[in-house]
Amino acid sequence: MKPDTPRLPAPYWRLWWAAGINSIGDGAFAAAVPLLAVTITRDPRLVSVVSAAAYLPWLLLSLPAGALVDRHDRVTLMWRSQAIQALIVTVIAVLAAVGRLDVTALALMAFTLGACETVFANAAQAIVPDVVARPVLHRANGYQQTITTIGHQFLGPPIGSLLFAVAVALPFGVDAGSFALSAALLATLPRRAHRPATHPPMRSAIADGLRWLAGHRLLRTLAILLGVNTFCGQLGNATLVLLATQTLNLDARGYGLLLACAAIGSVLGGLVSARVVGRIGALPALLTALATNAVVFVGIGLSPNAIVLGALLSVNGFVITLWNIVTVTLRQQVVPSALLGRVNSVYKMVGWGLIPLGALAGGLVAYSFGLRAPYPVAGVLRGIALLAALPVLLRAALWRLPSGRLEAGDAVKIDR
Repeated sequence: MKPDTPRLPAPYWRLWWAAGINSIGDGAFAAAVPLLAVTITRDPRLVSVVSAAAYLPWLLLSLPAGALVDRHDRVTLMWRSQAIQALIVTVIAVLAAVGRLDVTALALMAFTLGACETVFANAAQAIVPDVVARPVLHRANGYQQTITTIGHQFLGPPIGSLLFAVAVALPFGVDAGSFALSAALLATLPRRAHRPATHPPMRSAIADGLRWLAGHRLLRTLAILLGVNTFCGQLGNATLVLLATQTLNLDARGYGLLLACAAIGSVLGGLVSARVVGRIGALPALLTALATNAVVFVGIGLSPNAIVLGALLSVNGFVITLWNIVTVTLRQQVVPSALLGRVNSVYKMVGWGLIPLGALAGGLVAYSFGLRAPYPVAGVLRGIALLAALPVLLRAALWRLPSGRLEAGDAVKIDR
């Protein structure tokens, strides 16, 4: 780090710790939910319904959540969302302990948690530019992505699968505790006066975010491309637990370790992403990540054993993290702070709104053509989407600065 580079302030590190604590519980939850679903049903269509329910709020609730983020205190929204999630997961733990959960109840709980997550995630991305200086946004987002990945994919899943093997309710109890601790840390963050004194009606506020993103060619293209990619990602991942446990014969612990393999690549991506962007530029990094991701997905479906599958998941984790950090930082640099929550919400509605459909499609493909089929299908679709978006991305890449950074003014100039 250069001597004149601004340091990350203390409030940022509290945000970082909250993300780390919460992500461990979330990782345990992410590993335990599909294992719990498999104990209820072996039908891949029903397993995919639970996954779809968790992401459906991004399609239904993302826009009003973004408007809330721009008109209310972001810190308050974050810690209250986490507190509500702690209560919901506590209920899941109790119901799991007494054996009263079925697919319908599990899907309903997943939807409710997802609804809280739409508010929390929009606020969490919008608050970073309020906390850190612009020159260190890539580094701040990289550290945030790294600690989230370590908890959510590296530490959490093995903990969740091991605890699940001991008692079904344990991983859900851990997640509830992590939500509570995260909420307590977030409540200590300073409040920022980022909101206007008066607010337009909710419908007008949402329309402002829609118009802004629709008028920005690069971000609009990236949002649509993200939508296709997340659809394809969930098409493959919705039945990964069945591929691992039924086709490759892994047990609950092996499944957790398989998820941890993806985290190794994700952590590395979080640590080196700023260097990669500085060396080759943001948009070339995106192109490399997207092309690699399409090829890797085809390979995942053809994996002959768990070792090959784990290695490919690791590569996939690296390129997804690189994509996430670059696109999040680009939005934080380009979008005005007063609109950031709403534009993020539109971006995520477009980008994540198709995830439930991807999950359902993955269940149908796996049911009809076998558990290996969803990943090659998703990889081919991702490749086609990249080719369709390539003209816009290449045009934007031509404006890369010598330092490798795409500045806000350049993005506006070439895409407005």
